[in-house]
Amino acid sequence: MQEALAKARDQIILDPDELPGSWYNVIADLPGEFPRPIDPEEGPSRLEYLSKVLLKHCLQQEISTERWISIPAPVQDLYRQAGRPRPLYRARRLERFLRTPAKIYYKREDLSPTGSHKVNTALAQAYYAAEEGCAGVSTETGAGQWGTALAYAASLQGLKSVIFWVRSVYDWKPDRRALMQLYGGKVFASPSYETLVGRKILEKNPNHVGSLGIAVSEGLEYAEKNPGYAYCLGSVLNHVLIHQSIIGLETMKQFDQIDEKPDVMIGCLGGGSNFGGFILPFAGEVVRGKRECRFLAAQSESAPNLSRGEYRCDYGDHAEKTPLLKMYTLGHQSDMAPIKADGLRYHAAAPFISYLKHLGHIESTAYPQDEQEVFEAAKTFVQVEGFLPAPESAYAIRAAIDEALECKRKNRTEVIAFNISGHGFLDLAAYQEKLKF
Repeated sequence: MQEALAKARDQIILDPDELPGSWYNVIADLPGEFPRPIDPEEGPSRLEYLSKVLLKHCLQQEISTERWISIPAPVQDLYRQAGRPRPLYRARRLERFLRTPAKIYYKREDLSPTGSHKVNTALAQAYYAAEEGCAGVSTETGAGQWGTALAYAASLQGLKSVIFWVRSVYDWKPDRRALMQLYGGKVFASPSYETLVGRKILEKNPNHVGSLGIAVSEGLEYAEKNPGYAYCLGSVLNHVLIHQSIIGLETMKQFDQIDEKPDVMIGCLGGGSNFGGFILPFAGEVVRGKRECRFLAAQSESAPNLSRGEYRCDYGDHAEKTPLLKMYTLGHQSDMAPIKADGLRYHAAAPFISYLKHLGHIESTAYPQDEQEVFEAAKTFVQVEGFLPAPESAYAIRAAIDEALECKRKNRTEVIAFNISGHGFLDLAAYQEKLKF
């Protein structure tokens, strides 16, 4: 009986009726005065501009100080249709392979219809867009996961979707582009000739590889100049991380179900939606003194915003269309070398994450730009656990393995939890290139 119980705990599953009915807003539990977006000293009001292109529901959530924000019943239904709640797994095979005394768990966000956690906010934002009478939505995407998620969510609501995709990734992921188009998405390589922002950049450098900051500017401009369109963002802003908190809320219930508590929680981090969604419900309890837990963000040296950025006000996009946000930033017009985990190549970390880092609650580590270490970790994970992670998720796996090996060296028992933000079935070219097979 005890052995059967142990095996059952290798996959911790919640029933559909255990889906959380509210999102969590960490701002309610943050000490001090959380820095709000501000306008620059010169030029037009960016706050006013944002109010014209963002969805009204999302703007209300952006400034909310309520701890709990109800998930509309239709969105809960969409979550269940998309496979929520998602399982938490015990990585016993990985533990044995590493010969570590640590217990390792991972959350499976790769099991969504489009293969990543991004659907959690895409479904909410598309629902709100339809409620507000929009004809379509525009956005940016880096690795392609967010663009795919929004195209999928928009299609379920009968909306059009326009996606500006970082050129360096657009060029090597034709299959993901096809998936976006299958969902009805109109996809442009960014920088593009569709916007003034893109045209100006291409005039100076016709072969510009693009960046998330540039793609954000193009998505904003498109919504501004096309009546009936709203701009939807896949990371960084408060409302996005609030929607993603469904991940951490489920994970908390799952650990409670097995009477276990994580000692360290790990996620990859670019802008912060996956990492924030995973850790923020736990971080709120740490801030309130209700639990002890470490939080570790795994990054690339191509864009080590938390690891080496400055905590200051900066724009969220290349063309300075957004308000100034208090973030750990490398600078909104920084040149960042392309990597295969391009979802991590963003100049700044979300304000929620940055504030918690500033308070000393979040650690970070950055792995070399050649990505050999992270792809080798992903290879180990595939061969031992059997699941193929996205390149971004490989960073979390690398950091979790490093943490487990440190436990082995120090003969320390701890509970490690990490999030698999997406699958890698549309990233096999990257695996072939990095692992040379």
